[in-house]
Amino acid sequence: MTGKLCAALVLIALVGCGGGGGSSPIDPPPGDGGGNSGGPVTPTGPSTADYLRAAQILDLTTFGPTVGDIETVAKEGVGWWLDEQFARPVTLHEPIVRRYGAQYGYELQNPVIFPGLYRRFAFFENALTAPDQLRQLTAYAFTQIFVVSATGMLNNNPIGLASYYDTLLTHSFGNFRDLLRAVTLHPAMGFYLSHVNNAKSDPVANTFPDENYAREVMQLFTIGLYELNQDGTPVLDTEGKPIATYDNDDIQAFAKVFTGLTYDVNAGSPVFGRNQGAMNLPMVMIDSFHEGGEKPLLNGYVVPDGQSGMQDIESALDNLFQHPNVGPFIGRQLIQRLVTSNPSPEYVARVAAVFADNGSGVRGDLEAVLRAILTDSEASDASRVREPFRRHLALNRSLGTVPVAGSDYGITGFFVQNLTGQMVLTAPSVFNFYSPFYRPPGGQGLQSPEMQITTEDSVVGLINLFARALYGDAPMHTHPELSAVALDLTPLAAYMDDRDTFMVWVERLFFGGQMREQTRDVLNDTLDEVIDLPTEDQVKVALYVALASPDQAVAEGGEL
Repeated sequence: MTGKLCAALVLIALVGCGGGGGSSPIDPPPGDGGGNSGGPVTPTGPSTADYLRAAQILDLTTFGPTVGDIETVAKEGVGWWLDEQFARPVTLHEPIVRRYGAQYGYELQNPVIFPGLYRRFAFFENALTAPDQLRQLTAYAFTQIFVVSATGMLNNNPIGLASYYDTLLTHSFGNFRDLLRAVTLHPAMGFYLSHVNNAKSDPVANTFPDENYAREVMQLFTIGLYELNQDGTPVLDTEGKPIATYDNDDIQAFAKVFTGLTYDVNAGSPVFGRNQGAMNLPMVMIDSFHEGGEKPLLNGYVVPDGQSGMQDIESALDNLFQHPNVGPFIGRQLIQRLVTSNPSPEYVARVAAVFADNGSGVRGDLEAVLRAILTDSEASDASRVREPFRRHLALNRSLGTVPVAGSDYGITGFFVQNLTGQMVLTAPSVFNFYSPFYRPPGGQGLQSPEMQITTEDSVVGLINLFARALYGDAPMHTHPELSAVALDLTPLAAYMDDRDTFMVWVERLFFGGQMREQTRDVLNDTLDEVIDLPTEDQVKVALYVALASPDQAVAEGGEL
């Protein structure tokens, strides 16, 4: 048995060999209810095209589709799925963190587990089980735009980081202006980009406002470095050079705006300069530490003298929100995180137009923007590199990972982080894990952000992580007092009596409904080699080979 298993795993190497296969759909035997032939399953049931659409939209809008998800969406339709997801109430992280805290305590010297991990537990629990999958995924995308990372005090404050994630969740389907305000005032962002306890200028002491947030709110959170056309391409001057959106004077002016903010407190009165406060309450303004006076901002706008500190902030956020760059700059990054690594200018322009006006005269409507992104004509035919972290999550959600005992999703994430190079809210800097503009060497000039963290170590590490999940006795065991979690292979094992049906469901769950013929051939050859193994072991081998394949790492897309 061991010899056959090893021989089968060696076949993984064949998956990456040669250039054949293409991205043409694979036709299943007539009437099996799967594949991409387009023929009906039954006179009244979903067609194979319906299943393909379901697999594609769930690949884009969840942390991993399940058999039940695909069956339901194939029957009810993509439009129904999006309506259902946008109507779902938010599933928050902070209550889960508090549940772990009540069970195990928050003391840093806790012998059970470091409490900073509770927010990771909350993320995994919601990513794998929350019904509002599109909202959870959108918030995850925003964590890579509005970056806050677990450093210093933040790493020791799971409530603060969970609250920050909940802020992104709460505003994911709302208006971008409200999201920008909430992010600006969140103490986790205030700590990370140092505009909490940012005091007004004191020329006598030769101290001036911190410029960190003022710079990044422009460069990364709203408008970017250069003026953009609505299709995301740079506006060029008469010499063919890009035009800067802001200069150092603008940074200094915005820095003056973001003065006077400090931590709120759960009891008593806020005190400017307090080292710590309530990390789950918006920062508050103390006007005596805010810099007054006129402040010239972008595009000729001037913040008037005589306003309160919060009025100045509102004026500055309005100035940023109304800048024409915001639609293409943010829209393009959301397309990259949700649909395709390298969106066309036309795709960006269509999304930017919806950001500018949702059809009812409203600017910044994120629900409308997300609908435009996910229903665009390019969405089903777009290619993208799947993030290693999300590939790991998809394996766990699609196969119904559950705690072995109890109700704890005690997945520390350290092992996952080391092998994938990613973990939510742990980017190495405010510039995220990778640049949205990264162009890999030999990539024919195409942008592919995720390739910036694709290395020999991360490729092998992720495959090892798949093996650990599939073959480990306690794949994600954290501590004797926390639950191990395990995959549920039963749904796929039930299809193993019919090889073609099994292949179709692997294709739907892990390939967005489209698997290359080369990959399909290797899987068939692999299963032929392990035909004498128990059914569950056959499933494990097939999944290991499938998850290691190039077209599982790169979603090629295909026109319906």
